Amino acid sequence: MAKPEDTLTLDTTQGKVVIEMRPDLAPNHVARIKELVKEGFYDGIVFHRVIDGFMAQTGDPKGDGTGGSGKNIQAEFNKESHVRGAVSMARAANINSADSQFFIVLEDSTHLDGNYTLWGQVVSGMEFVDKIRKGDPSANGRVPYPDRIIRMQVAIDADKAKKK
Repeated sequence: MAKPEDTLTLDTTQGKVVIEMRPDLAPNHVARIKELVKEGFYDGIVFHRVIDGFMAQTGDPKGDGTGGSGKNIQAEFNKESHVRGAVSMARAANINSADSQFFIVLEDSTHLDGNYTLWGQVVSGMEFVDKIRKGDPSANGRVPYPDRIIRMQVAIDADKAKKK
């Protein structure tokens, strides 16, 4: 199990998801995700693109796949595989366009390997990710009544808050 400073908890409308972050694979991405989490950036953000048998994407404050935090991150492609539960950065055609949007792989999608920055792995709660409402704005409009991240925290910060 990852250290608390490298573990994320996502309280979603479907249930709690725990992600082990991998700073050994993508240190700049993990650092940026932590910054955004500590700012509360992800709290309330919807899963705007969820494709059955592929992935669940979130991290866009606009909720339509066109927004971000305004700070791109240089790609940190690695040799880890996009298997079920992998957490990776979304991006545009430019390989260095990742920002705040990320996706969780629902079924093995190894065709993504080496083309997207994988930075984490779901270690518990995949059953809740599987329940996230499906929809793709690029194919059929917005996700109807999208599920969302209620609160996202780095585990060490959540532990400190509980002790107060």
